[in-house]
Amino acid sequence: MEERRAIVEIKNVNKIFGENHVVHDLDLTIYEGEFLTMLGPSGCGKTTILRMIGGFEEPSGGQILVEGERVEEKEPFERNVNTVFQSYALFPHMDIFNNVAYGLKMKKVKKEEISRRVKEMLALVQLNGFEKRYPSQLSGGQKQRVAIARALINRPKVLLLDEPLGALDLKLRKEMQLELKNLQKKLGITFVYVTHDQEEALAMSDRIAVMNQGYLDQLDTPEKVYEKPVTRFVADFIGESNIFEATMSEITGNTASIGLEVGYALGLAEEGVTYAPSEMVYACVRPEKVLFSQETIEGFNIKGVVREQIYVGNIIKSNVIIANGQTVKISRLDIDEVPKVGERINLYWNSDDVVIMKSRGYQIRSVIENASLGGN
Repeated sequence: MEERRAIVEIKNVNKIFGENHVVHDLDLTIYEGEFLTMLGPSGCGKTTILRMIGGFEEPSGGQILVEGERVEEKEPFERNVNTVFQSYALFPHMDIFNNVAYGLKMKKVKKEEISRRVKEMLALVQLNGFEKRYPSQLSGGQKQRVAIARALINRPKVLLLDEPLGALDLKLRKEMQLELKNLQKKLGITFVYVTHDQEEALAMSDRIAVMNQGYLDQLDTPEKVYEKPVTRFVADFIGESNIFEATMSEITGNTASIGLEVGYALGLAEEGVTYAPSEMVYACVRPEKVLFSQETIEGFNIKGVVREQIYVGNIIKSNVIIANGQTVKISRLDIDEVPKVGERINLYWNSDDVVIMKSRGYQIRSVIENASLGGN
């Protein structure tokens, strides 16, 4: 397997604004030619990280390297990266040709070369013939394409995109997602993309970095982030999840018996992870993985009543209330069997469809107890 080349390396980077610690001890390697998405809610630090890579913010500590060279002291124009903002930031008094050509003119590239490269870029973003129009004459999607063309014409090694589709309507946004991904594949340029939209991140990315209050909670492929979240935050933030507070009862082989507040269930213990007796954990099961039956299923004792069903196009969502008042969500295609409202059912799942995560609260208490006993 060919070894990937690191294009951006973030080493132990922190960012502090006054008393607000926005980014904590971040270590992240971004590889040449990949589409990496920084995903998280507002205020999690993702845009700040992008701005530090681009040179619009200075890190409070740590190192940022682009192609192996430290760039913390360099101005934005001295780094081999370009940024596309949500606001487009086009010059309203310039036509599209001059907007796209602006960076090359600043570098004093010859006129013939500028003309050739502008035409190439506009063709690439499907805006042939738009050279003489002005930004006010374009739609939101067309403006975004111009902003991307202007950033790409300088041939950066890394393109930074700060929620570039946020101002577009849903239909156009989905179209632009496909266009951006195809463009990135065609050019082979590293894209670092910031969004709070989980579906967008899952659809576009080679890898996703999930940020939580300034910390990197998980870095993995879209499939792994969705199917195997490593923290409760990731499980809750990416898509819909059923999350149960549980304790580890017994592990036989790699099958774990877990005790819930309302019964018990089976799961798959993570390989290489050790659990203390009765350790507190979270069990996460996606709605599409939850099964139901009128009969009791061996290894499971979770009973509930179907309270409502929600029709969402070709998906039927059923909400089941269990004994402690928690709502368990079940999703099915409308062609599949669905439970009836008012019906009492038994809930279960395949043991490899549940993700067992260590409780951060338990880990903190373990550290405190260890310290009080004289441990490190």
